[in-house]
Amino acid sequence: MTLLGPAGMEQLIHSVRGHRVMLDSDLATIYGVTTIRLNEQFTRNRGRFPADFAFQIDRQEVARLRSQIAISKKRGGRRYLPWAFAEHGAIMLASVLNSPIAIEASVRVVRAFIHLRELLASNKELAVKFAELERRLDAHDDAIKTLFDAIRQLLAPAPPEAPRREIGFHIKEQARRYRVPNGD
Repeated sequence: MTLLGPAGMEQLIHSVRGHRVMLDSDLATIYGVTTIRLNEQFTRNRGRFPADFAFQIDRQEVARLRSQIAISKKRGGRRYLPWAFAEHGAIMLASVLNSPIAIEASVRVVRAFIHLRELLASNKELAVKFAELERRLDAHDDAIKTLFDAIRQLLAPAPPEAPRREIGFHIKEQARRYRVPNGD
């Protein structure tokens, strides 16, 4: 049995119900036992596993995982829903199995979870930096838009001015009517 390093174990960590978990079959492979034996020890020591340490995956979650990763198909393979173990549940399984391989592998599992947590934290920092950069760009976009609007106003032809009233006195004379003699 070859022990996986933290990088290999990170591929076995899935997100289910908002938790980072490992499936019972993956943990059985890592700990060097069969899935049946792992689940047997889990069932015997159920009191050590509160709901946030381990939970059973429902059919919809199995279908979602089946489409993302290679777990056994409906025909053959598993005849029951798999169990998902969070970081603390995976460590507790190692103590329940109590084998040298399980203890050594639990250290690697913990390191994989820690490395994944650090990656997620650095991604959050990047997200904050991107949000700040986007906010700055939005402010620059507003300033550039204002500048372009001002330039457009300067380049636009001036609207025709309304005729102004003349200042001063104006005498309105009545137009004289000129008579044209009739040739009579």
